[in-house]
Amino acid sequence: MVESNLSEEQKYLEAKDRMEELKKFYTHLITYLAFVPVFVAINYFTYWGYKWFWFPIIGWGISVFIHTIFTFVMGKGWEKKKINQYMEDDKF
Repeated sequence: MVESNLSEEQKYLEAKDRMEELKKFYTHLITYLAFVPVFVAINYFTYWGYKWFWFPIIGWGISVFIHTIFTFVMGKGWEKKKINQYMEDDKF
């Protein structure tokens, strides 16, 4: 009975951690999307001859892409699998 309760608590904590990851990702994405037009507008109103806005947009876009990969593709699943593998190796 204690293991079942612990498992439920563990599931709750994992779900809470996942929600935090998603919240951080969506905050990062929304901030990026909000600042893209700001960079373009600043460049347009200061000096449109040199298009410097591409540098922060591309750099930040790469950061958002990497954050997407870590949030949705890799996640924490590989860490759990490795931990379980090491725990199984220690049993035998």
